[in-house]
Amino acid sequence: MKKMKLLLSSITLALLGATLTNSIQAKQSVKQIIISPKINQTKQQMTSPSDSVEYLTSDETTSLNLPFSEAVLVGNMLYLSGVLGNIPGQKQLVSGGVKAETKQTMENMKRILERYGSSLNQVVKCKVMLADMKEWGAVNEVYITYFSKDRLPARSALAANGLALNARVEIECLATVNK
Repeated sequence: MKKMKLLLSSITLALLGATLTNSIQAKQSVKQIIISPKINQTKQQMTSPSDSVEYLTSDETTSLNLPFSEAVLVGNMLYLSGVLGNIPGQKQLVSGGVKAETKQTMENMKRILERYGSSLNQVVKCKVMLADMKEWGAVNEVYITYFSKDRLPARSALAANGLALNARVEIECLATVNK
């Protein structure tokens, strides 16, 4: 009886060991299958010429001596820095309140987009930052006039505790570029 129990225990241990070994080998094979394509895909994406990164600025922005790029182009996506309602090439906001600032902001954004091969029609996302959320309606009145009703970009809006140059509104956006 003792020999029988010992034999069964040995067989059980041998089977468990074989199962565990096969399970570990199977998991490693699955990991190689799952991880390897991701690594190769990432390498291809990083070395693809269509995904190169370009830091863009113009004389208009460079003259202001600000510590950021006007836009960054990654592949066919253009990322604009926050745009204010300043007079182009100057650190002075237009006068006339939030509506006038919003109009100038949109005109500045339009000019920057076109400078780098895009347009307002190619904007896919905007972030609107307001000095006072109570001015959201006034900003929307102007903002909406710059986009087709059937091509409104995705958008976020938030109130900020102070914007550069004491602006009332700042807008940043993402847009596609035709290459």
